[in-house]
Amino acid sequence: MATVNVYLTFNGNCREAFDFYKSVFGGEYPYIGTFGEMPPMEGKELPEEDKNKVMHVTLPISKETVLMGSDTGGEWASNFKEGNNYSISINAESKEEAEKLFNGLSADGQVTMPLADTFWGAYFGMFTDKFGINWMVNYDDPAKMQQHP
Repeated sequence: MATVNVYLTFNGNCREAFDFYKSVFGGEYPYIGTFGEMPPMEGKELPEEDKNKVMHVTLPISKETVLMGSDTGGEWASNFKEGNNYSISINAESKEEAEKLFNGLSADGQVTMPLADTFWGAYFGMFTDKFGINWMVNYDDPAKMQQHP
């Protein structure tokens, strides 16, 4: 069965927010990465001011739950609204489960990123459902994840 966590989006202060959450919950970041660490994308030049923004951070807050987050930037920044800057993140156990959940929940909604293989080794997509709720669906293929330490 899929697991569900909250994914928070910030407008440039993700690291500050997560350092605050870490000071309250404790623990360590298993991963924190910036947009500047991403592989270059053909035809897309990353603005200098976005390179140190957080692309993804994970903070476990219990055995079952992690807070995840990132900064927004570029074309995505115009959609940022404080108070609505979160998504429900589903981590599926298989590619088939990811597709079933993505297709079912996104019906009559707005797909913002179709499900696709990513450079970080996951099968991932995003959408807003017909009720205005933001979702992310992720499947970490164990075979692909072993290639990325």
